[in-house]
Amino acid sequence: MVLSWLNELISLPHLLFGSGEHSNLHEAIMETSVLLLVWAVVFLFTRRLLARLYFLDNFLRVCAWCQKIGHDDQWSSLEDYFHKGFAITTSHSMCPECQQKWEQVTPNIAA
Repeated sequence: MVLSWLNELISLPHLLFGSGEHSNLHEAIMETSVLLLVWAVVFLFTRRLLARLYFLDNFLRVCAWCQKIGHDDQWSSLEDYFHKGFAITTSHSMCPECQQKWEQVTPNIAA
């Protein structure tokens, strides 16, 4: 864009090559408009692509079979993942829904 405007304002080809001097402000405005339009399209698509990549990067891979967590090309148990990644110790417990299901399946043990 700068070269386009320099060309029109100071007749850059005339200064460099000694050719005939001509100035066309309409041409510079059109070139600037096209460059800004191309920049806007590229900017919007790049921004959209980066947002999508950021969204996909936030997924936590969990093995459907053994429930291990995949992170940095390593698979580890949920407890190890939390301990390494977050310095959190884990303890096993049972959520209220599973507690109710367990009590329905094993009524003699719960009492």
